[in-house]
Amino acid sequence: MITSVLIAIIVIALFFEFTNGFHDAANVVATPIATKSLTPYQAIGLAAFFNFLGAFFGTAVAATISKGLVDTSVVTDIVLISALLGAISWNFFTWSFSIPSSSSHALIGSLVGAVIISASYQDVNYVTVVHKVLIPMVSSPIMAFFLALIICIILLNIFMRFFMVRTTNKYIREMQVLSTSLLSFSHGSNDAQKTMSIITLALLSAGLVQTTQVPDWVIILCGVAMGLGTLSGGKKIIKTLSAKLSKLEPVNAVSAELSSGILVLGASHIGLPVSTTQVASGSIMGAGYADAGVNWKVVRKMATAWVLTIPACIVVTSVIYMILFKIFGSF
Repeated sequence: MITSVLIAIIVIALFFEFTNGFHDAANVVATPIATKSLTPYQAIGLAAFFNFLGAFFGTAVAATISKGLVDTSVVTDIVLISALLGAISWNFFTWSFSIPSSSSHALIGSLVGAVIISASYQDVNYVTVVHKVLIPMVSSPIMAFFLALIICIILLNIFMRFFMVRTTNKYIREMQVLSTSLLSFSHGSNDAQKTMSIITLALLSAGLVQTTQVPDWVIILCGVAMGLGTLSGGKKIIKTLSAKLSKLEPVNAVSAELSSGILVLGASHIGLPVSTTQVASGSIMGAGYADAGVNWKVVRKMATAWVLTIPACIVVTSVIYMILFKIFGSF
């Protein structure tokens, strides 16, 4: 049955997807803007288009969240609303301080927190949380660092040997259009699915669907919301990633984007809800380390946000749940 509460959940979920788009847009467009391969408007427009397309690349990540992390039988409307509001709050908090944190882990932490406070800690599948969230959270930026480092060293040698140029070669800048498109597509493929899972859980709770298979109209709406959010930018975080984290030249930027795009797309294919923020940051550090150096002070600030995201969202969402439950009771 379609109710006003269900409509509210869908609207809030799409707003979260919008904030995800503008919050995480920096991960995609920071490098081409930093190297001046693309103008800000060109980069954001390209990212928005491929983010939208990426949303249609399977639903393995959505399946992991909707039926793997928590017991779906205890997921009520108030749980979903609390989780979404908690994740949105964290996105705006980190955005206000120009910290590129993970929208993915914010949503996962918020969902876990809402289930624990509303039902029981036993309703969380900790094996899945460890294997598909915590281990990738630690390993993905490390893998991204070394993959970007290797790609950058290879590209530097190729272009120095065959083209005798390094920083201004037009071929590198043309490659960056392709690498930006790949990273944008992979971001949409992984991040859009997380919101799909929340909407699908709401539909399941309302009895409108019988399985956790994501309906086509949900995929379309999430893709549109992600694309529109990306178009809105996220200038504060773009500045942190493009200028403060590491000084990037075109070859470094291409290396970082190729590394991020390959890893995130691979994670989407096998259903791992990784953080594009962490992967992109690790790649930028690896590509920068190969040639230009890394601002480790900024790295420490970002790492702190990464570690705090899930526990902070558990606490924030628990508070939101208690407030909503005291005011409205069970929806």
